Amino acid sequence: MKITFLGTGTSQGVPVIACECDTCLSTDPHDKRLRTSLLLETEEVTLLFDAGPDFRQQMLREKVKKLDAIIITHEHKDHIAGMDDVRAFNYKSQDAIDIYTEERVQKAIKREFSYVFAERQYPGIPKMRLNTINDFSFNIRGIDIIPIRVRHMNLEIYGFRIGNFAYITDASYIPESSKEKLIGVKYLVINALRKEKHISHFSLREAINVIKEISPRKAFITHISHQMGLAKNVSEELPAGIMLAYDGLSMVLDE
Repeated sequence: MKITFLGTGTSQGVPVIACECDTCLSTDPHDKRLRTSLLLETEEVTLLFDAGPDFRQQMLREKVKKLDAIIITHEHKDHIAGMDDVRAFNYKSQDAIDIYTEERVQKAIKREFSYVFAERQYPGIPKMRLNTINDFSFNIRGIDIIPIRVRHMNLEIYGFRIGNFAYITDASYIPESSKEKLIGVKYLVINALRKEKHISHFSLREAINVIKEISPRKAFITHISHQMGLAKNVSEELPAGIMLAYDGLSMVLDE
């Protein structure tokens, strides 16, 4: 199983428009962050977690030729705004693309992309096939996926576990019942917005505490804002086994 970080930035990305902080002015490519998204590939299937505003750019950069399904964590624009560009994959496969998410998020997708679901459809629009998920595991072409309920301030959203890998973004709280689903995870991706506490996202220290509790072999920090500081400096402060993810980081996970 191979993972690729398509984007590791927060809702504004890094650099932020009109910002002149050290991070936004940095020439280090590790400080250039598109909106958060992750690609997961096996020999049989290619899955995408979230399709934000940078979806097209991310697909082109990584030369993605096939996409079997998109799994949506929640309905905020930085996680769904790029879905119109699934049209390219519709054309190549001659089929609708499967979207997996809960009913509340489906309502938001139907609202944001009303033309996709209209009774009278315009030629060339994206084709999406909505699949409902809940707290029970589901399967996409032989891949078992376990939803993990977390909270993004007051909004309940989903993280996901596939085998020994787990992906959690935009969380500010993980219930104990959800932590039980993370037992035995070897690779954990988790969000941390900045060093200072935030109302709806883990801070770096909070994320590190969760990582220590779950105790994976390797952990990756994602959904990072410019307020975190320069990647080079932050990386030097992290405990062993924890790293800041960066756009384009790709690795094969062992079993």
